[in-house]
Amino acid sequence: MSYSQIRRWTYSVPATLALMAPFDILTSLAMDIYLPIVPLMPEALGTSPEVIQLTLSLYMLVLGAGQIVFGPISDLVGRRPVLLAGTALFAASSFLLAGSSSAPLFVVLRLLQAVGASAALVATFATVRDVYAGHPESSTIYGLLGSILSFVPAVGPIAGALIADHFGWRAIFLVIGLLSVAALFNAGMRWHETRPAVTAKIAAGPILSSFPFWVYTSGFSTAMGAFFIFFSTAPRILIDKAGFSGTGFSFVFATVALVMIVTARLTKRFVMRWGIAGSLARGMAILLLGAALLAFGELFLPPSLVSFVVPMWVIAIGIVFATAVTANGALDAFGDTAGTAVAIYFCVESIIVGFAGTLFVFLLGGDSAWPLVGYVCVTALTTLAGLRCLRKSV
Repeated sequence: MSYSQIRRWTYSVPATLALMAPFDILTSLAMDIYLPIVPLMPEALGTSPEVIQLTLSLYMLVLGAGQIVFGPISDLVGRRPVLLAGTALFAASSFLLAGSSSAPLFVVLRLLQAVGASAALVATFATVRDVYAGHPESSTIYGLLGSILSFVPAVGPIAGALIADHFGWRAIFLVIGLLSVAALFNAGMRWHETRPAVTAKIAAGPILSSFPFWVYTSGFSTAMGAFFIFFSTAPRILIDKAGFSGTGFSFVFATVALVMIVTARLTKRFVMRWGIAGSLARGMAILLLGAALLAFGELFLPPSLVSFVVPMWVIAIGIVFATAVTANGALDAFGDTAGTAVAIYFCVESIIVGFAGTLFVFLLGGDSAWPLVGYVCVTALTTLAGLRCLRKSV
């Protein structure tokens, strides 16, 4: 694509969010809306629970690993073709899942669904990097996309349960397919190419050897890992120990995402005042404050809204401050290969969160706040140490 063929992005921030958010939502929704029917699927497909669990694990694995493939591809051929092709594959596999009755075919289709989701996610975030690099609007968009992605786990399972109860489990995948077709049609009409006209030689070495990349990716991993561990432990703490009903739990869970969305609306002014490094440092400090409040509640209070959810509101604010700036900090030096850099950024974060987050839950138990406290303390302090080293090297 020649330089003259690349159109200038003229959409406002709200219009950009309306265009990009569906792809962010569908990526997570394909996992979360499916959770309520997981216990039903072994009988429906004539297979074992282990095979059905595999469809969850493989989706997450391919979603992260696939970005390593699609990032460089988007740098070579452009964001638009990767986005449209990935979404088309996602839609087709969703419709085929709705009609599947074979366990092996179901597993394969879930893999294809994850491949499509991975391509769409890479193209979306690479486009943000192309358009808004160096502009304060990028912090607002990254923060809101992160908040939306965090909100889906709160409403996705409820939606899945309601759809399955009224129309059966196949309708869940039919709904996902229809939503993705709508997003694909809208993007086909409005999403134009943003890839830089001149693309540098694609290589992971300069990215992986960049100290700022690792510092800011560590901050991103801290923020997303905090939410991952909260998501993993909250049901056992709030339902099993605090006595919340399933519905009550869902609404309480949603308040955390609401705090994140409200905070994201304020990040632009704070990032302009504090800068990228200053905003990340304050985000890590807020996360540590939330972890301290969780530790206090765990030691001196019974499991409750006050002891667990209120500190998580504080942590949610820190998550937004971090996720609003970490992509800019990590990817700042890689504008010509943004697709590759975005792919590595998300893949590294997925590995850190998946391994370290799971390890903390396994070692400290999933029915208390200690895994979240431990993870935040270790990773936030590591990020702050990295930021201090960056300041000294300037």
